[in-house]
Amino acid sequence: MFIIKGNDTRNKKIKKKLKNIGLDIKIRNEGKNISFIDKKCPFTGNISIRGRIMKGKIVSTKMEKTVIVRRDYLHWIPKYKRFEKRHKNIPCHCSPLFRVKEGDFVTIGQCRPLSKTVRFNVIHVEKDRRARNKKIYS
Repeated sequence: MFIIKGNDTRNKKIKKKLKNIGLDIKIRNEGKNISFIDKKCPFTGNISIRGRIMKGKIVSTKMEKTVIVRRDYLHWIPKYKRFEKRHKNIPCHCSPLFRVKEGDFVTIGQCRPLSKTVRFNVIHVEKDRRARNKKIYS
């Protein structure tokens, strides 16, 4: 049994500043205080982004704080002198700092292993390109 002595901190907001991850990435909430705790977030936690930086499209947001990013690429087949389409699904940690949905394009950065399958972190979100080009009033 754990006994909390002193002030009860469950209903209080935690104030944290965002740290610079060093990749020239601008965050919308940069000047604001953050009211969540996420130790796997590169902006508020103790995670460093190193290695590969990639872009892809979010295809699933069914897990909590984890999204599946699809990367499409072409693979050269020498026998037929043509390319074939291939893809990879990459599970990525997505901080509560970002509001994402399926169809958004994201930039992901490699970090240390966060779980059995997660080795990447979302560092930038670009909203769905189709939604931007739609007319609001038609």
